[in-house]
Amino acid sequence: MAARRRGALNAPWFIGTLAAAALSVASAANSRAEGDPARGAQAFRACAACHSIEPGRHLTGPSLANVFGQKAGTVAGFPRYSKALKDSAVVWDAQSLDTWLSNPAKLIPGNWMTFRGIPDARVRADLIAYLKAVSEGNAPAPRASGGMMQAPRLPDLEAADPRSVVTAIRYCGDTYHVTTGSGETIPFWEFNLRFKTDSSEKGPPKGRPVLVGAGMMGDRAQVVFSHPVEISTFIKTECK
Repeated sequence: MAARRRGALNAPWFIGTLAAAALSVASAANSRAEGDPARGAQAFRACAACHSIEPGRHLTGPSLANVFGQKAGTVAGFPRYSKALKDSAVVWDAQSLDTWLSNPAKLIPGNWMTFRGIPDARVRADLIAYLKAVSEGNAPAPRASGGMMQAPRLPDLEAADPRSVVTAIRYCGDTYHVTTGSGETIPFWEFNLRFKTDSSEKGPPKGRPVLVGAGMMGDRAQVVFSHPVEISTFIKTECK
């Protein structure tokens, strides 16, 4: 009886059934591993606040336009890499990206990525499929949907209205008094006024900083300069 059972297990029909089942499982696993670029395009909308997919357009993080096959920390024109990332030997492919997206701190300890990781393997696979399609130049466009983060749209400060162009900043006590091209002077509590720079082609012209609102009922704003050296020349400490 034992011999017959062993013989039955070696029967062609049984072996064929096992092989078919194994192929089915492998096929499903490969399908999940490859991911879906269209779903990945949707998932990438949460990444777009910090990364663009346009070559040379860097935001908080580097452009991911040609990430596949690229050594970590080497995107041309992006100057804000951590030393840990630049010194790593990681080359971005499906496997390294999956590990990175799962836990950036584990793959490259000491990097400056504040993102903690994506626990869902399918979402990671979809994102990787999308990034690969981006690198190959055939990425699907994300469908419009609400409530998702998108790449920040910086204002065109080069053509700012005179009412927003800053002509003088006076500092007294705890208050900045900002005078604009229209002759209006607006007081801001020092903690509510930020000073920024924008050296891009849409930034303000040299010597013409721009006042940009920052919400909060109009009591907060930011003055954007073309270069940091201008900040000290514009702010005068003077009480009238």
